[in-house]
Amino acid sequence: MTIDVVLGIDIGTSGVRIAATDRSHALKAMSPAPIEAPLQTSGRILQHPAVWWTAVLTAFKGLNLSGLNVRAIAIDGTSGTILAVHADGSPAGMGSMYNDAAEPSQVALIAAAAPRETAALGSTSPLARAITMRADGLKILHQADWIMGQLSGTYDVTDENNALKSGYDPVARKWPNWIYAAGFDSSRFPSVVPAGIRVATIRPEIATAFGLPTDVAIVSGTTDGCAAFLASGATDTGDGVTSLGTTLTLKLLSAKPVFAPDFGIYSHRIGDQWLAGGASNTGGAAIGKYFTPEDVERLTPLLEPDTPTGLDYYPLPKPGERFPINDSSFSPRFEPRPADDKVFFQAILEGIAAIEARAYAKLGELGASPLTGIRTTGGGARNPSWTKIRLKALGVPEQPSLSGHAAVGTARLAWRGIGHGN
Repeated sequence: MTIDVVLGIDIGTSGVRIAATDRSHALKAMSPAPIEAPLQTSGRILQHPAVWWTAVLTAFKGLNLSGLNVRAIAIDGTSGTILAVHADGSPAGMGSMYNDAAEPSQVALIAAAAPRETAALGSTSPLARAITMRADGLKILHQADWIMGQLSGTYDVTDENNALKSGYDPVARKWPNWIYAAGFDSSRFPSVVPAGIRVATIRPEIATAFGLPTDVAIVSGTTDGCAAFLASGATDTGDGVTSLGTTLTLKLLSAKPVFAPDFGIYSHRIGDQWLAGGASNTGGAAIGKYFTPEDVERLTPLLEPDTPTGLDYYPLPKPGERFPINDSSFSPRFEPRPADDKVFFQAILEGIAAIEARAYAKLGELGASPLTGIRTTGGGARNPSWTKIRLKALGVPEQPSLSGHAAVGTARLAWRGIGHGN
């Protein structure tokens, strides 16, 4: 007896991961493969697209699909990574990575033509980089679009999430007219469909090479960040997901979009819902200013989350904050420092929890749905005392996370594309 599964392919910054999940989103198989580091030269950050495809092939070779019947595949890629291709999908040069610098003159053109709410602004704007990559007969694709084309032979489709930073308007659901005024013909971008829509069928030769059925559906995917949110299992309006890593990143599923460029907040469209998010500079880097990982491990069992320290810290690794306060010179606050390291450590955790609560409240002030439940990813999720401190500050219940792998979130879209799941 075989089990129906779908595949989610995550093209991350350092590797590819393929996850096979069943209809209940349970993981049935997984295979990773590394990606060699991008080329960094003269301020540019570039990578040949063949590197991505080679990693996908390697991951497929390590994927054990015994007893599994693959129904659909969806892909997520790094948000803002683009490449120019010929009509047949062959790359016309190196891929421009998500953190590659754009020409200042093109950035200025976009700033002059675009509304402030667009996600296409900034020094690494994919749209600004696309302007310099344009040439007769070439299309500009996003990383996930090209991998989808490699699987399907269709190189003229992207999803609403990957298109966002290229200037796509997810509210009007179209490429806006101001893009032309900025110096780019939006017809050089792919046509845009919602995330989680069946767009093609796998190429017969790819199906044969990977040992897959010839009727596998190819489904529009998303960005790596959105995929990580979906991997948590969040589905309801008001569901929040916080990543406690080097920095504090949070996303909230909302009935309404929020666009607040002053805080780096944009909203991705997921079905009829919106994924609004922001990032604070607080987090593990702030803790690391004073405590080593060994210190954290030693002090954590000594914490007393039911006995607040009463200290009002704003833990930052250095001056400057993005969200929920936007002030490049905002000063960290770690005073007064108690003599007891345990109390000092707990006060820092309380300060980060307060920032998290303030950030979700800020999203609500800006028009997002109120937070009703929280899921947590990242290294800090493994600290039970910190979790207790955070839940008290947030005032909402904790929900279990389905997975910490973005590929599992992308697999959810693959199921959606063939009429199952949400």
